[in-house]
Amino acid sequence: MEGGEIRFQQVYYEYQGKILRYLTRMVGENEAEDLTQEVFVKIGQALETFRGESSLSTWIYQIATNAALDKLRHPFNCHAGGKLLPVEAITETKEDENIWTGEVMASTEQRVIRQEMNGCIREIIQTLPETYRSVIVLSELEGLSDAEIADILGLTLQATKIRLHRARARLRKELSSACIFYRDDRQEFACDRKAAQAD
Repeated sequence: MEGGEIRFQQVYYEYQGKILRYLTRMVGENEAEDLTQEVFVKIGQALETFRGESSLSTWIYQIATNAALDKLRHPFNCHAGGKLLPVEAITETKEDENIWTGEVMASTEQRVIRQEMNGCIREIIQTLPETYRSVIVLSELEGLSDAEIADILGLTLQATKIRLHRARARLRKELSSACIFYRDDRQEFACDRKAAQAD
C-alpha cells in the first residue's frame, strides 16, 4: 500500500497543475477545482489497475476529459443560461506569450493587445460545441499530438484529424464573425471585438 501511496503522490505532484489548468480551460474556473479533485480520486482508485496500454499522461487526460464532458453535458453545468465564462477562467498563459505562436511580446502595450486577442480567442473557444472544444483545447492549448488526442478521446487518428480540421474551421468562422482583424501602426496582427465597435 505504501508503494501505491507514493506512486499516487508522485502522479498527483506531476499532473495536478496540468489537469487543473486543462479543466479550467474546459469547464471554467468555478468548476475546475472540484472537478480536479474528483479526477484525482478516480485516478487514485484506478492507479493500481493501470496496465500501461497507453501512456500514463494519456490515461490521466482521458479520465479528466471524460469528467469534463460529463460536467458539460449535465443540465446544471457552468454554461446554464447560455452565459459565457469570464475570459480569465478559460486559460492563463505566460504573461507575455501568444497562446497560438508562443511568440514573446516586447512591450507592455504589445502585451496588452496580445492578451486582449488571446482573451477573445479563448472566449470564443468556450462557445464551441464540446466535441470541438475538447480537440482545440487538447491540441492548441495543451500542445498534445494528434495521436495523443486520438487516444484520449477514443478516436482513430483519421477521425481526430477530421475533427480538428472542422473545429479549427468553426473557430475561424466564429472569430471572423465576432472580431475585426487588422494590422496596427506597427504592422502587427491585432483585433477588435465587433460587439464593442457597435456601441
